Amino acid sequence: MNISVTDRQNVGAYMMDKGKVLFVCIHNSARSQMAEAWLNHLYGDRFEAHSAGLEAGELNPLAVAAMKEVGMDILHKKTQTVFSLFSKGEIFSYVITVCDEASAERCPVFPGCAKRLHWSFPDPSQLAGTEEERLAKVRIIRDDIKAAIESWYVELAM
Repeated sequence: MNISVTDRQNVGAYMMDKGKVLFVCIHNSARSQMAEAWLNHLYGDRFEAHSAGLEAGELNPLAVAAMKEVGMDILHKKTQTVFSLFSKGEIFSYVITVCDEASAERCPVFPGCAKRLHWSFPDPSQLAGTEEERLAKVRIIRDDIKAAIESWYVELAM
């Protein structure tokens, strides 16, 4: 990930006032929900994270279980669409897609969005194997999302 000079110059503003970040994936059922939870958990004093999907879905039970293992309960989070946020006129400092490239291109442009980023993670709903094998893969996705957020935060602070 490369952070522009403008982002570095404005990082003080992002760090002083909470920047709003929207994580987007297909159904708002796993990746975006995990990313929202991680950012709020790790850097909630600096950012206000939200998540949405291109379509509304159901929370993925494997994502719920994987997050619970690290002390975060997302079981009661509601799924929502990006279009519901768009229609409310929500403004975000960052919109970060966490789905594949083809799906990321379907995301709308949000008015006032300072920066749009894309982080590609496998779709937990498409994983094959036994429940335990799929849960093991979701744990990897969970940890990769956490690492991406930590790396992004460090780059912003440079």
